[in-house]
Amino acid sequence: MNRYVYYGCTKFNDKECKCGYIREEELTEQLATIIDAIALDEIGMKDRIKEEIEQYHKFQAGVLGKSQKDQVKVKDIDIRNYAKHILRERSIYEKRELLSHLRSRLVIKDKKLSVTE
Repeated sequence: MNRYVYYGCTKFNDKECKCGYIREEELTEQLATIIDAIALDEIGMKDRIKEEIEQYHKFQAGVLGKSQKDQVKVKDIDIRNYAKHILRERSIYEKRELLSHLRSRLVIKDKKLSVTE
């Protein structure tokens, strides 16, 4: 079963807006390409990454029997690459949590995502 999700203007500020709609996949890829220019709450993201890695370590130790010397440290993770991974591979809830850590204002105009000051 295919699932298609489109996002469009709410016409809150401009009742005559003719912005149109954009597919979720296209919006996700546009966001992933500009994630390096977006201001993130890096402390909040680090906390999220730390939680995720701790859960992964517990899984490795408990199920796979891996030792701690083989495990990845939080400081070794690139926050922006992790954010891109969430956008492309994770659930809608994790994507929503990631977007809550954005400090930049994003605007969609003519089906193109951009960062505003």
